[in-house]
Amino acid sequence: MPYQTTIEQTVFRFRDLKDLLAKATPERSGDQLAGVAAEGPVERLAAQITLADLPLKAFLAEELIAAETDEVSQLIADQHDLSAFAPISSLTVGEFREWLLKPETGQRQLEAITFGLTPEMVAAVSKIMRVQDLISVAAKREVVTRFRSTIGLSGRLSTRNQPNHPTDDSRGIAASAVDGLLMGSGDAVIGVNPATDSIEDYVRIVSLLDELRSRLSIPTQTCCLGHVTTAIRAIEQQAPVDLVFQSIAGSQKANEGFGVNLAMLKEAHDAARALKRGPVDANLMYFETGQGAALSADAHFGVDQQTMEVRAYAVARAFDPLLLNTVVGFIGPEYLFNGKQIIRAGLEDHFCGKLMGLPMGVDVCYTNHADADQEDMDTLLTLLCAANVNFVITVPGADDIMLNYQSLSHHDAVYCRETLKRPPAPEFEAWLKEMGLTDPAGYLKDDPVRLTRHLSELALLGASA
Repeated sequence: MPYQTTIEQTVFRFRDLKDLLAKATPERSGDQLAGVAAEGPVERLAAQITLADLPLKAFLAEELIAAETDEVSQLIADQHDLSAFAPISSLTVGEFREWLLKPETGQRQLEAITFGLTPEMVAAVSKIMRVQDLISVAAKREVVTRFRSTIGLSGRLSTRNQPNHPTDDSRGIAASAVDGLLMGSGDAVIGVNPATDSIEDYVRIVSLLDELRSRLSIPTQTCCLGHVTTAIRAIEQQAPVDLVFQSIAGSQKANEGFGVNLAMLKEAHDAARALKRGPVDANLMYFETGQGAALSADAHFGVDQQTMEVRAYAVARAFDPLLLNTVVGFIGPEYLFNGKQIIRAGLEDHFCGKLMGLPMGVDVCYTNHADADQEDMDTLLTLLCAANVNFVITVPGADDIMLNYQSLSHHDAVYCRETLKRPPAPEFEAWLKEMGLTDPAGYLKDDPVRLTRHLSELALLGASA
């Protein structure tokens, strides 16, 4: 149905809900590329005013992508809980924003409405929120997941230690992983993006990481971020697979572009559960998303990239993941042009994921051809810590030499620990002290004697690829 508003005798019309959401989105290059963005700040303001007056119930009456042809839309409909929606069912999008910002709206209230929210409702309210609003609400919402470590406790920050190597060399991966451990990184996961998707390399990498973890008694999880079908084949071989990884998006067509569907993700989740590597109630999936993924696959159906991103979160929460992160600046300036857009998108994604009850992390990153730099990443990291982000990704020197993009360094995690007072998961925090990596106050020590001794005895570092 069409929507309209009048500003100083000028009538602004929006042909349907899809158009209204797109026009209300803060400026980003991806929506401009797709031809769905507002023509300028005035039209954007008009759309935001119109959106603020829209009842939340309207999102239950108008589909952005027909459920008959899109399994993600059908999943969103199936997930919606009318009883959880009841406390906010009478509100408009603008009133919902005010409700979220009330001091009395805390963890209990936010948790209660989780499955009453559709991705489109969550995306809508984020579009009329300032940066400080996104931070304020996200900081209230704690989402805790567990495997060997407990991730997401308020006031803590976990990290993914990402020891990628251009040729998947075992010594290179092991040395890079140790480099991260020496800086206190890796309590969320030690996770490698493989250079190939061969089953042989996948099994070798997960076996290497598991041996490193077990030999050093590290309270964390390991993961090779290969395709979900490769993970299933590895599990069939009884490989030590802690977490099953997959990139996902917000439409069936976009997910098919990744070579997956919901049935395949369920098969992988069931296979990981049957392997019984973690506690009975352990979270076993790891998902990555990113604004622009559906557009780059020509699978956005005229929906703005941020709303499509939040639809991907509906896919993620169907499988109760341990970890979910947006690779916010990874896809490139065609979708998020500069540091300002990347910062805003990272905070939006984190807010939306948390509101949907997900253990949200962010790969604070940019590509070399984007109009961004490491100071933008410092800003986003600091703001995410204020927002109680579950985890971030760190690599040696902030430069991923395999994927060729700029992320955070292990030193950035130290800044969060020591300056922003964000300790890691409690199990990992205790291990760091036990290994002599940190002092009783949590500060890195210059000479981690015990870990150094363990490493000198570790044959892995002399292993060939």
